[in-house]
Amino acid sequence: MNKIILVITLQQRIETATKFQNLLTEYGCCINTHIGLHTSQTDSCSPTGLVLREIADSQEEKAAESEKKLLEIGDVVVQKMVF
Repeated sequence: MNKIILVITLQQRIETATKFQNLLTEYGCCINTHIGLHTSQTDSCSPTGLVLREIADSQEEKAAESEKKLLEIGDVVVQKMVF
């Protein structure tokens, strides 16, 4: 059984956040850990975001589905680490 970590970069975070959040909800049951990183400032948020997502064991198929749907959003880069 492999451990899968998806590293997701949202290039236009403000424009893509709603679609991204909808996918989080859709695939929420197959995510063990979700960490969102972006630079926030007092007067604005960063236009880009970095997300680390640990996929639950035995959810390789769901991981592939979610990766495909993430890329369909546009302005999203996904890298996969398999251990």
